[in-house]
Amino acid sequence: MKVLSIQSAVAYGHVGNSAAVFPLQRIGVEVLPVYTVNFSNHTGYGAWRGPLIAPADVADVITGIEERGAFGEIDVILSGYQGSEGIGDVILDAVARIKAVNPSAVYSCDPVMGNAKSGCFVAPAIPILLRDRVVPAADLITPNQFELGYLTGTEPDSLESTLVSVDLARATGPSTVLVTSVERPDREPGTIEMLAVDDRGAWIVTTPLLPMKANGSGDVTAALFTAHYRASGDAADALARTASSVFDLLTNTHESGQRELQLVESQEAYAHPRMQFEVAQVR
Repeated sequence: MKVLSIQSAVAYGHVGNSAAVFPLQRIGVEVLPVYTVNFSNHTGYGAWRGPLIAPADVADVITGIEERGAFGEIDVILSGYQGSEGIGDVILDAVARIKAVNPSAVYSCDPVMGNAKSGCFVAPAIPILLRDRVVPAADLITPNQFELGYLTGTEPDSLESTLVSVDLARATGPSTVLVTSVERPDREPGTIEMLAVDDRGAWIVTTPLLPMKANGSGDVTAALFTAHYRASGDAADALARTASSVFDLLTNTHESGQRELQLVESQEAYAHPRMQFEVAQVR
């Protein structure tokens, strides 16, 4: 499998491509990383250095990949945080050109815009761009519950309302949705859930909720689920593998006392997930 991953890059820590590439490589996926920024560290520190990469330069890199004849070999286009509106146009153009050469390629979009605690933390135009143009072009999306609500104009909280919101999102274009953080009032205390829905059904998995904030964990989640789902076509299996790997990554990070993901130290969790969580079909 080959994945064209168009995301940010940081030198210190692990977010964007700096979070997604190594776990994908560790499960045997060839990754072609294209960077949208080249920062010293993620912006959560409040200070960082390095450039936003101009959309035209990002497009040039993708064209260079095309000139090597690689488009026909790309199975997945993966995108995450979009620093500017222009990057969205570059991604959509790349998706169209790759699918023209390889119609079986899929586009997986992590529609990063914010979360329930912080609200939106991207430029005001980005959520509108994602909702109106990018998500409808995607085959698979991986929003959190807050992002799902924005994309669909709803306020999902229960399992039932989250499923309704997922169906509204799927009606706009993407056939598969992974909701990466489902927090419903009637869940077991101290837990969090992920929900995967495709044409075959809907599945949920429950894991302990760790008392920590982990920048980049959503990027790892989107990358691993996308790769597992592309490989097997089995949403339940992809959900179980992803939940196992990401939980062990977060546990290792929490126990280390470090702020940044212990990404390399947790590599066995990607290559050999323990499959310790049961996935339940809910539809």
